[in-house]
Amino acid sequence: MNEDRAVGSATNLGGKAQEGLGRASVDVRTQAKGVINQAAGTAQDLYGQAKESVSDAYDQAKESMSDAAEVVRQRATDVEDYIRYTIEKRPYTTAVVALCLGWLIGRMGRRDS
Repeated sequence: MNEDRAVGSATNLGGKAQEGLGRASVDVRTQAKGVINQAAGTAQDLYGQAKESVSDAYDQAKESMSDAAEVVRQRATDVEDYIRYTIEKRPYTTAVVALCLGWLIGRMGRRDS
């Protein structure tokens, strides 16, 4: 419970007491102020609830993003390990593939007149 919710609840409770006092003393003005204080307290409490909800949603999103980053990091490590293994175990195949890729990239960048 954050400060806004605590203050809002206290204001709401004070407004109820003020409204009850106004009813008991048949003072319409005090009773009306009590109702206004209740509304203000309820509004502040709802504001505090909204702040908590946004904060919780932010924390969950932050946690999800860190989990996703960890998955991406692991996948990148797996790809790096596969490429390293392929280069070490099949050096001639790797050289031919690299030459073909270089030739293709060169052809794509070349302008024929």
